[in-house]
Amino acid sequence: MGDRILVLGGSGFVGRHLVEHLHRQGVRVTVPTRRRDAAPWLWSLPRVDVRRADATDPATLRALLPGHDAVVNLIAVLHGDARRFEQVHVALPRQLAAACAASGVRRLVHVSALGAAPDGPSLYQRSKAQGEAVLRQAAADGALALTLLRPSVMYGSGDRLLHLFAGLQRVFPLIPLACAEARFQPVWVRDVAQALVRCLRDDATAGRSYELCGPEVWTLRELVRAAGVWAGVRGGRGRPIIGLPAALGRLQALAMEWLPGEPLMSRDNLDSMRVDNVASGQLPGLAELGITPAPLSAVGPMILGPDHPAARLDAYRRGAGR
Repeated sequence: MGDRILVLGGSGFVGRHLVEHLHRQGVRVTVPTRRRDAAPWLWSLPRVDVRRADATDPATLRALLPGHDAVVNLIAVLHGDARRFEQVHVALPRQLAAACAASGVRRLVHVSALGAAPDGPSLYQRSKAQGEAVLRQAAADGALALTLLRPSVMYGSGDRLLHLFAGLQRVFPLIPLACAEARFQPVWVRDVAQALVRCLRDDATAGRSYELCGPEVWTLRELVRAAGVWAGVRGGRGRPIIGLPAALGRLQALAMEWLPGEPLMSRDNLDSMRVDNVASGQLPGLAELGITPAPLSAVGPMILGPDHPAARLDAYRRGAGR
């Protein structure tokens, strides 16, 4: 695995879990972030170097790489227009491949997405596939020792999946839901972090792609209902869920896109859900990495329960960021 790992996107949801895991194993980790105050929980880790830097800038990226043994790329966006998806999912991998070639840092573990496909129905899926293609070409040219990971939707302490659904049910008396029957195979973020570490540790994973999925398949309706129940909304009954017809769902998503801040849902998200987000069975998964994936039905109630240690730890982290 090497002694020094550069984690792009290390201040985000997956990055936090990965960096803490690497730190416990004695690895020195560099985490670039445009806003140093975006990752206060990392400051106290003595082997983690949080640098104020924009990793999407080519010159900055080239300067970051020397001295590292491997790179993990976690940078991604869920919302945006074609230009934004191109910048983050295609241009950044291209810049990263060039920077790796220039610095001699060949080992790269790149987190893509389950459902990435050149002919996918959404900009998100198509741009993710284009980014994979860029990196595969660099690997074919000998510039990279590349591992691709394709996780399904991820859940865990501090996620924007279960916590979002639970939060909405604390506010609204009922939940109008587009694409209510879309199917997912949620994976615990800690299992994803463990998979990243296994790939960094095992050079035999270079040249391979993995689908990271949990053992259970859920519809979106089932996920929303379970989040309300586990969070104790309405005495543990959750809120009523009203499935929306496709046309109304798109109108709802359009309205959300116009609201200030990061949208809860976009029309591109709805397009993604036209394809079930479940394992294809054509690629190896967590089991091939020696990981038994945790079922959402077992972990979810602990994550959303107010007395769970992870919930208390998140409260401490939020306090440290003030």
